Parts: sequence; structure tokens; C-alpha cells
Amino acid sequence: MMIGTDLVRGICRVGFAVDWVRNGAAGQSALADNQYTATLLDIGLPGRSGLEVLRSARAAGDRTPILILTARDGVDDRVAGLDAGADDYIVKPFALQELMARLRAVVRRRDGHAQSLVGTKSLQLDLGTHEAIHHGTRIALSSREFAVLHALLERPGAILSRTQIENRIYGWDEQISSNAIEVVIHGLRKKLSAAAIRNVRGLGWRVPA
Repeated sequence: MMIGTDLVRGICRVGFAVDWVRNGAAGQSALADNQYTATLLDIGLPGRSGLEVLRSARAAGDRTPILILTARDGVDDRVAGLDAGADDYIVKPFALQELMARLRAVVRRRDGHAQSLVGTKSLQLDLGTHEAIHHGTRIALSSREFAVLHALLERPGAILSRTQIENRIYGWDEQISSNAIEVVIHGLRKKLSAAAIRNVRGLGWRVPA
């Protein structure tokens, strides 16, 4: 339990929301009921193995990038995970920095990006440094600002509602104030410009494509 708690805390510190489940059946339900940017899947889950969850997700058409965590460093185990549909794997114990680098890499590959930059011609997000690049100027972001801007820049031009953004940046157990997203976006617009993130009245927000 301590390893999982530390892992969730570490991932949240670098700006990602985390939903954590403790067994294979719950993991399978979470993947079926939610859309995630990426999934960390422990092979040694109780009840239903990580490989079974992985095969079930891929059979159902789930294309979410999945990185498997395993204490089994044999070639056969790694091959089994990759053949079942994993995008990458990491062997325990591991450094958080390496895990995050591998997560960023599988998300970039899903989105068709070879480099760590995502976004538009005028506004990019550096996934490695967590900085925004607005018209060539690098701007430091808080973890929440990074998470919101990442959600918006994954699909420039698309409108994201408050609920969609909340689901992306907050975990299941986190308390969310009624104006939390507005506060983060207000901060982003002060750092970038009012035109960088457009409010679509009654619908949500978008970054111009």
C-alpha cells in the first residue's frame, strides 16, 4: 500500500490527476467507464491479473496508452505484456523520473508527436519541463495550470466543458470547489494572454487552433 501511495503522490506533484484502484476487477471497470490520458497497470494485481485486464481492454477497443509495472524482469514476462497490447513496461523498483519520462513518451506516440512539445504554432506545452511556450517565450506553470493547459492543447480548437476538465485534472477522492477551473484558467490567461484561451459562453473553453 505504501508503494502505491507514494507513487500517486509523486505523479500528482508533477501535475497529473490519478485514479487509483487496488485490484484487477476494479481496474477493468475503471478502464471501461472512464477515458484516461494513460494507464499504469501492475501485472501482479490481486484477483484478476494485470495481463488479463490489459487483454480485456484491448479486446474492447480501448486504445489508451498502457504502461505495465512489473517486478518480473524475465524476457518472457516482458514479451507477454507487450504482445498483450502494452505500449511500454517498467521493472520495479524504478525512479519516478524514469516512469514519468516513459509516460510522456507513450502519450506522445499516441498523439503522433516525436518531441516533447504539444500545441499550436503560437502556443505549445513542453511536457518535459512543464513550461508553456507562448510566441517563443517560455513561461513557468503551476501543476494545475500545466494540467489544464495540457487538456486544452491535446485538441486545439475543441471546446472542453468544466466537467471534462475536472475529470482530467482531479482524482476521484479530491474535493473540487465550484470555481476551481475558472481560477486556474484566469491565472493562465494572465500569464499568457486573454486570447490564448477563449471562453465559449455556456459551453466551456478552447485554445484557438
